[in-house]
Amino acid sequence: MTSNSLSGSRVIFAVATGAGRGAIAIMRASGPGSSEILTALCGSLPAPRRASLRALKHGGDILDHAVALWFPGPNSYTGEDGFELHLHAGPAIISRVADALLDLGARPAEPGEFTRRAVQKGRLDLLQAEAIADLVEAETESQRKQALKQADGALSRLYDSWAHRLRLVLAHQEALIDFPDEDLPEEIEHSLIREFTALHNEMNAHLQDNRGELMRQGLTVVIAGSPNVGKSSLLNALSGQDAAIVTHRAGTTRDAIAVDWALDGVRLRLIDTAGLRETEDEIEAEGIRRALFHVKQADVVLHLLAPDESAACLSAEEIPVRTKIDIAPAPEGMLGISTLTGDGLTELRRTLTDRVAALTSGSAAPPLTRARHRAGIQEAVIHLERAQNASWPELRGEELRLSMQALGRLTGRVDIESLLDAIFGQFCIGK
Repeated sequence: MTSNSLSGSRVIFAVATGAGRGAIAIMRASGPGSSEILTALCGSLPAPRRASLRALKHGGDILDHAVALWFPGPNSYTGEDGFELHLHAGPAIISRVADALLDLGARPAEPGEFTRRAVQKGRLDLLQAEAIADLVEAETESQRKQALKQADGALSRLYDSWAHRLRLVLAHQEALIDFPDEDLPEEIEHSLIREFTALHNEMNAHLQDNRGELMRQGLTVVIAGSPNVGKSSLLNALSGQDAAIVTHRAGTTRDAIAVDWALDGVRLRLIDTAGLRETEDEIEAEGIRRALFHVKQADVVLHLLAPDESAACLSAEEIPVRTKIDIAPAPEGMLGISTLTGDGLTELRRTLTDRVAALTSGSAAPPLTRARHRAGIQEAVIHLERAQNASWPELRGEELRLSMQALGRLTGRVDIESLLDAIFGQFCIGK
């Protein structure tokens, strides 16, 4: 699919509601000529942005009694003329209305095409468009809140402010290049160096903040420990699922078992791992290798300890948890649980909540949320570093310009066409 296939002037349409049985299905359409198509179906054009019950007709047949909404551009989602039809959700009705739209000259929308047209018309920037996709995919409260802030333009405003400051710096730099004999005050050069150094530091701090990526993707919580210490039992107890096999035989878990779980609105992936011990069993050894890999990659590690084990060898990042406290109590100051009686699980959840909050909370500044954002800011930082070390004013000016372009590509202010297919191909058809 090329960018040209999406930039035409034909009316596009798609069902915007989810698949499956339901009472109502929303068919949305956008593009020049929408008014003529809607008039042909409804007999007359409804008042803008007012729901109107109409009998939809085509080819002499009544297709459905539906609610029609007319959205004249530019004050619409896409910036173009468009409309919605709230249909009864029977498959035969949806199919017949789609056939009528095809007969009237419309075509089915490509994935993400509605939002892509909104970007091309200036109704949204690329960061906001990505946030719309994140809103649709949000599974937890933290993901919803983060996506909504980005859709409202929080991240765009931050990057635009950096780009604006870079433009001012570049203007001063160009003045120094174009008027070298005008005896401009030395303070001008000192001021612009201070400013783009400050920008460099702010962007670097932004790169160190991984809250947004953690909330969007979810945190990984690995349950580790020796065989038969209760890892699978804890996975089942926390998730509320019978996900892992539990037996008295040591080494039952040979591979990692993952379960998605939401804790206070934050998405977590709980991973039960093979018991850590020396073994000559080839299959168990591979399970242990994978367990160590997951521990290394984890955001949080719950290291379970049997009553006869010590926490002395654990790292500071691991949370030690004494299991089977129905048999022997935990030492003073250590978390203790019993999956048999449920004792200690509330305190464990509270401790886990605090650790997750420490990883996902921070400054009020909006965090970056995608690898594309991180790559763009890293590119801008590299050019600022080169500007700091440039020996010629002309080279410094070019590096500042490249840094500003890297920021512009994040929001779509410059050079966005090459990014559009990759971004909007992730969208659902009706978005």
